[in-house]
Amino acid sequence: MGSKMHRPNTKAIARARIDVLFERAREFFPEHPEWSDRCVGLARSISRRHRVRMPRRYRMQYCRHCGGYLVPGNTMRVRIHRGRVIVTCRKCGSQRRYPAVRPDDR
Repeated sequence: MGSKMHRPNTKAIARARIDVLFERAREFFPEHPEWSDRCVGLARSISRRHRVRMPRRYRMQYCRHCGGYLVPGNTMRVRIHRGRVIVTCRKCGSQRRYPAVRPDDR
């Protein structure tokens, strides 16, 4: 088995690139939604290649089925039903369900 050259900060660089790509996806969306989908695809491939877990805030911004960038009211529909948040992708129709959690009353 050959040895791979391992650079110590590749995971940090990968996380930074994922942050930049999701920021660009947000900027591109109003004019070029297909560019936003491409940014999400690149971020997902970086995440897989470097074995970096995608942060939760980003995992909820793309469709796992079609890879599209999700924007509430535009490319996704959000409903609350029986204590769950149901997010429906308007491109492919896939649904994801999350538990509805109320913020603390402080």
